[in-house]
Amino acid sequence: MAIYRFRISFEDFDEVVREIDIKSTQTFEDLHKAVHRSTGYSAEKSSSFFVSTDNWIKGDEIAYLPTQRKIDRGVALMEASKLNRFIEDPHQKFYYIYNFDRPFDFHVELIKIILDPDPNIEYPFLVKSTGEAPKIIEKDNFGAVTVSSAPASTEFDFLNEMDFVPEDTEEIEAMGGRGINTEEKSDDTDEDTDDADEFADSDDYEDEEYDSKEDY
Repeated sequence: MAIYRFRISFEDFDEVVREIDIKSTQTFEDLHKAVHRSTGYSAEKSSSFFVSTDNWIKGDEIAYLPTQRKIDRGVALMEASKLNRFIEDPHQKFYYIYNFDRPFDFHVELIKIILDPDPNIEYPFLVKSTGEAPKIIEKDNFGAVTVSSAPASTEFDFLNEMDFVPEDTEEIEAMGGRGINTEEKSDDTDEDTDDADEFADSDDYEDEEYDSKEDY
């Protein structure tokens, strides 16, 4: 019986890495749960390993808590799938998706095969842990933290929805502020005022001209 050492890293957070030793005869469920003992996530989430190419192209799926559709298709189950049945390369790779409801993607790579297990170690065993796993906001707790008790506005917030940052100011200025010009109404008012002034000046002119006729 050999020991497999897997390197597990987040696809989008390269700095977060775990290395886990596990017996070749243990299951993907054992590895799945070992990963989340090291991340602090709940292991009781629908997740899957996929046999992968060197370019992380997904192949055969090994699932945990699969949907009925996957069960009907005959998907392999983690609890019934031993690791050594899927190891065809000394650097075998698996693409791993945790929690299909709010997924995180991982790269899992076999980096070492140890022929003699340590009798003093209980496997799976966390060999190395680098970086803190990103926080997960559960759906049930999504609204637990609120900034304001005021009802949410249904109006479109341009700056927030478009992820406005200060560096965008130059681009917006180049556009002449089109689309977010909050002073447009006041400018129209100024134009109306100017027009009124022109008419006022004209009225004065007509009065002066009438007076001159009377004098004549």
